[in-house]
Amino acid sequence: MTRIISFLSTTLFASCVMCGAFVPSLKHFSPKQAVFYGRNYRQNTIITPTITNNYPPCPLVQLNLFELNKIFEESGSLGKGITVGKVQVALSTSDRSSSSIMGILAEVARNTSNDSPALAKLSEDVCLALLRKSDEWLGACSDSKWFNQKDYGKAESQFNEWSNREAAKFEKEYIPDAGGDDKAGGPTIVVVSLIIEIQGDATKFDGAGYSIGGTRDVLSSISSDCRVDQGYCLNAAEVFWTPSDYEEVLTRNEVVLDFPELIDF
Repeated sequence: MTRIISFLSTTLFASCVMCGAFVPSLKHFSPKQAVFYGRNYRQNTIITPTITNNYPPCPLVQLNLFELNKIFEESGSLGKGITVGKVQVALSTSDRSSSSIMGILAEVARNTSNDSPALAKLSEDVCLALLRKSDEWLGACSDSKWFNQKDYGKAESQFNEWSNREAAKFEKEYIPDAGGDDKAGGPTIVVVSLIIEIQGDATKFDGAGYSIGGTRDVLSSISSDCRVDQGYCLNAAEVFWTPSDYEEVLTRNEVVLDFPELIDF
């Protein structure tokens, strides 16, 4: 398993955060209809006169806490708040050369640094590499959580939780040396995981795994959004892929055990 250590941007959030509660205003009250019962002794029937209400009904609009938080957020280049998201893609490959998904990811990892623009370029390159290998896809999945700007600490904590969860699946973390493909093994399944913390709520994370088109949309959205503002919209990014050893083989049973959230196409 290979891991790129993330860098949390030192850019401070300078947006103005307003807090408050919102209660829907009711201009008109719709009184409960009153029903009066009377007995007409001549006809021996029940009289139920109808009370006419001239006021129009006033529907109650329910807003959950998530919507309320967004109302008072200041919008940036990619929308409001901070989003922590992840996408995972499983591929089947018999090629372990420098042009394979494993070789491309190793090359990208060896030539990156830990500033925000470099991490944005890394995320873009990973997404593009996966998009170009769509004929090898077996399955995918994605997830995301939104935080307001004042909860940037919670966003960082969520990013670390997802990153550590992936890292804990493997015995060691390293970047393969160049030229290791001369000892390449046979066909294998490769699982690539990309976890990012990005400003705003515009980046699309929903839909990976449910269709090939939906997975393309998620990867394309990440690839384009992470380069906004010259990459400074990206707070952190980590990339994992397995196997990273050119002689190792990842079986379908191991994928099911370690990545149960993946959805087969």
